[in-house]
Amino acid sequence: MSFQAYLDAVEEKTGLTPRQLMALASDKGFDATTKAAPIVQWLAEDYGLGRGHAMAMVHVITKGPRISAKHVGGGGAHADASEELWLDGASTNPDR
Repeated sequence: MSFQAYLDAVEEKTGLTPRQLMALASDKGFDATTKAAPIVQWLAEDYGLGRGHAMAMVHVITKGPRISAKHVGGGGAHADASEELWLDGASTNPDR
């Protein structure tokens, strides 16, 4: 599963776009200095997310939407279309 697919699944599971969840995380005080564990715990308790989906959100909450170029292209199931993750909802993603 690609990084973007994880984020799309988060939206499907929670009903919130990754950007909306990032705003809620910010309201809770989570930022680039926050360790993964409290974010994972919050997402599990409030939204029922498993570790993999929560860790995708940890990345965008703590590091932003940019991913390493090593995850881009290649055509496999785990390859992303861009180094920039789309956070505004799967239905509006121009790369789909």
